Amino acid sequence: MHAALIAAAEQAAETGSTLPFPPVVFGVGAFVGLVAMLLVTYAFRSVGTRH
Repeated sequence: MHAALIAAAEQAAETGSTLPFPPVVFGVGAFVGLVAMLLVTYAFRSVGTRH
């Protein structure tokens, strides 16, 4: 039982996990998403003072 778990762990460690995109793409995507949310928030900055 333990030998099978150790063998499976070693095989998983050798192959590792691969990302579908380079890591830079995830960073740029997160930055663009946060800037988009910032712009939406900025667009509604004076809604409460109109009435």
